[in-house]
Amino acid sequence: MKMPSPMRRWEDQFPPAEKRRMRKGMYILPSLFTAANIGAGYYALSQTVLGTRQDFWHFDHAAMAIGVAVVADGLDGRIARMTNTTSDFGREFDSLADVITFGVAPAVLAWMWGFSLLPDRGFPAVHDKMVQLGLIATFIFLVAGASRLARFNIQLNPQPSNPGRPGRKYFVGLPIPAGAGVIAATIHLVKGEPILWPQLAPLWFALLMIVGFLMVSTWRFYSFKDLNLRNRHPFQILILICLFFGLLVAFHHYMLFIIAITYMGSGIFTRLSYFFRRKPAEPGTGTYNEAPEPR
Repeated sequence: MKMPSPMRRWEDQFPPAEKRRMRKGMYILPSLFTAANIGAGYYALSQTVLGTRQDFWHFDHAAMAIGVAVVADGLDGRIARMTNTTSDFGREFDSLADVITFGVAPAVLAWMWGFSLLPDRGFPAVHDKMVQLGLIATFIFLVAGASRLARFNIQLNPQPSNPGRPGRKYFVGLPIPAGAGVIAATIHLVKGEPILWPQLAPLWFALLMIVGFLMVSTWRFYSFKDLNLRNRHPFQILILICLFFGLLVAFHHYMLFIIAITYMGSGIFTRLSYFFRRKPAEPGTGTYNEAPEPR
């Protein structure tokens, strides 16, 4: 027999009119986190346009703002589900916020930081071509991210090209917050100091193209949605979590970069592993739960 949730029992002590009023008010809570997501993206844009070769710390602030937005984006949907205040409006609001914060803001940041400040070193024609290629790469990143969000909103249960473990939940394609996180973590790693060596610009170009491809790919990325911290776990897990957050606070420049690159590389690794060990006519058995969760 299914027991009523604690939230439902708490609401049942109020009359129907009061409950309706409370429910309408509760919709504000997750939307506030989505608004914070947009605010962080706007702040990142404002800091990006202020960045120069001398005042490169603006780029680092923009990268940190995108990192804050990643956290806010993860909290708004979770809070909406915990408080049972999901709605179609919240889902669309969240998608529009993601286009700004994880699409436009990191694309502009990636171009300003990695291409616009490159010195010509006596080869102005090569410099101009590299800047133009940077515009193309960042535009492809932006279009790939927007396409990833559109696919997420319209598909009910897309199947990745490399099925995973039964019972585990996966994203199909690299989520756009993770793609923006790769850009932000890379810039934060060097504390915002822009690329001034033309030899590094092609590597930045390649990374942007890889992230864009992974976002529109059908490769699987673990979603962490089946993790349940409310269940009983060995006490050693608490020690490991404390150690992780301690390292994150003390070495955040390195840890955030390692986390972002590792998550991006996990999709590549699982795809290559599946390619080399797959059998003909192997059925897809994973659980993907990629359908947009109403907010």
